[in-house]
Amino acid sequence: MITIMAVTTINSQTEKSVKDVHGLSVGETAPKFYAMDADSNQFSLEEALKKDPVVLIFYRGFWCPVCNKHLGSIQDSLKMIEEKGAKVIAISPEKPEYLDKMAVKTGAKFTLLYDEGYKIADAYDVTFKPGAMQLFTYNIGLGAKLKETHSDKSQQLPIPATFIVNQNGKIIWRQFDPDYKKRSSVKEILKALEENLDF
Repeated sequence: MITIMAVTTINSQTEKSVKDVHGLSVGETAPKFYAMDADSNQFSLEEALKKDPVVLIFYRGFWCPVCNKHLGSIQDSLKMIEEKGAKVIAISPEKPEYLDKMAVKTGAKFTLLYDEGYKIADAYDVTFKPGAMQLFTYNIGLGAKLKETHSDKSQQLPIPATFIVNQNGKIIWRQFDPDYKKRSSVKEILKALEENLDF
């Protein structure tokens, strides 16, 4: 079994720029992880996969208008995704109290997880360090306050990406694009769940 610790040890030694991040590929084994939700309940990917395939969505934070719109659209069509037999999980580096803010903004009824120390994002190779101008925009213009809302002061973020993991623990589909405005659509997720679960 691939462990978060082994991957994190390698990745956390250096901060990556957006061009150095590529995301795990279709066909790879999805790293297992534990993480806390907004109510301090522990989520286990391994346990979740015993019941359903999982749609993993990495998002930047409650301050991100594109993230709000994306997760809102997922919530609007959540029943359709769940009818395909899948569970939706959304992950960010924000502390639990900010997960609550995101839930209020988007109406999300699916699980939101706190990626403490970027361990999960590191394992899925989606962690990067924004440039100085980006950080100014995020922290001052959008009120992200990354040094306060994250577990450390490094101000790293995940590239917004979506991975579908089947019950065998394999990544069967992904949407990954360094352009934060490009996100997985409900239509794409539904199609992937229909076509690829036996991969």
